[in-house]
This record gives sequence, structure tokens and C-alpha cells, in this order.
Amino acid sequence: MKLTWLGHSGFRIEIGNETLLVDPWVTGNPMFPEERRAEAIKGATHVLVTHGHFDHVNDAAPIAQELGIPVVTIFDLAGWLEQQHGIETVGFNKGGTVMLGDVAVTMVNAAHSSSLAGADGTPVYTGHESGFMIAGEGRTIYVSGDTDVMADMEVLADLHHPDIGILCAGGHFTMDMKRAAYAAKRFFDFKTVIPCHYKTFPLLEQSADALIAALPGVDVIEPEVLTPITI
Repeated sequence: MKLTWLGHSGFRIEIGNETLLVDPWVTGNPMFPEERRAEAIKGATHVLVTHGHFDHVNDAAPIAQELGIPVVTIFDLAGWLEQQHGIETVGFNKGGTVMLGDVAVTMVNAAHSSSLAGADGTPVYTGHESGFMIAGEGRTIYVSGDTDVMADMEVLADLHHPDIGILCAGGHFTMDMKRAAYAAKRFFDFKTVIPCHYKTFPLLEQSADALIAALPGVDVIEPEVLTPITI
């Protein structure tokens, strides 16, 4: 299994026989070298989107069109993407599980917001924010999406027992490093934690030191953009 950070909340996840692009923001992302776009998306089989904010969804349709692959996301946003861009989608909802080849993806709750800017700047509803449990190769990855700490996490841990956590941790828009550490300790039994949604802008946290210090015994990996993490 290989997990490759694309900067911000974007990941390339090579698991089983699938290559999943999760929230791939590769155009206008301050952390992503756009000259390496082809490398980042090569061979992808699906695009997964957690919610409708621009820094998560803007590149989903262009990549799907270019590669001829579906976007997997909440039903409401899937319908909007189909209507606006004519792409193939897999629309489902929280608690639902879809099989992407030999990989099981379950949509789970998050606590955030979800919208796109309409033509006149008015927010367009895009369905609820979400996270994903991605199971394959005998492992389960919890992709938190943009969220704060939630009591729901206790239920998610009991149901899915994820051993890898990809956790938003930049603060301001999501939980910060201390809150992400609290969630990891209080609700989960992760072997590996990878922070994301940080460093991108000055108002976000720039270091995972607080997360590392709070989780002794857990392999907290500060990812490097386009450097694969093999698990």
C-alpha cells in the first residue's frame, strides 16, 4: 500500500488493485508543483471527494474527464457534477459502502460545511461533508475529511477499527493538532497517523510537533508532497 500526499488534503492511495485520488487539488494549490500533475494522477481508477469546497472538489471533474474515471462522492454533489460536467459518478451517502474493485469504501460522518460558489457568489448546496473508511489489503484507512472532533468517532472506531488515520489538523477551518491528537487518543487505536490540511496557508498550523508529542507509541508521519509512504 502506498499513500502519497498531494499537499493540503489531497492524497493518492494505491491500495489493492486500485489507485484512489482523494480530494486531489492540483491546480492552484500552493503546496503542489503543477509540473508534476501527470505523475500525480497517472493510473488513477477513481476520484474520491469528501465535500464541495473548492480546495477539495475543483480538480475532480477535470481529472475524471481526462482519465475517463468516476468521481465517488455524496449523492447530492455527484448529481451536480454529472449535470455540470457530464462525468460518470458513484453517488452514495453516509453509512453506505461501495466496492471499488477489491477496495471497500464506506462514507462516514464529518462536522464541517459543504458548498460551492454559484455564478453570483451565492453558496450552492453540495450535500453534507463526509469522511471515508477505506478498507483493503487487510488494513483500514480513516480519511477524516474536514472535521472537528466528534462523538461519532467512537462509533466509527467500534465499527471499522481503522489502523491508519489521515487526519485534518491545521486548525482554523478544522481541528488543529491538539484536537486531532485528542481524537486519536480518545476514540481510535491507530498504528499510523498522517496529518493533512496544514502548511498550505499561513493561518494554518505549520508543524505537526504537537501531534507527535501527544501520541507516543503511534507512528506519526509528517508527509512530504509526492513522496510515497509505504505501509
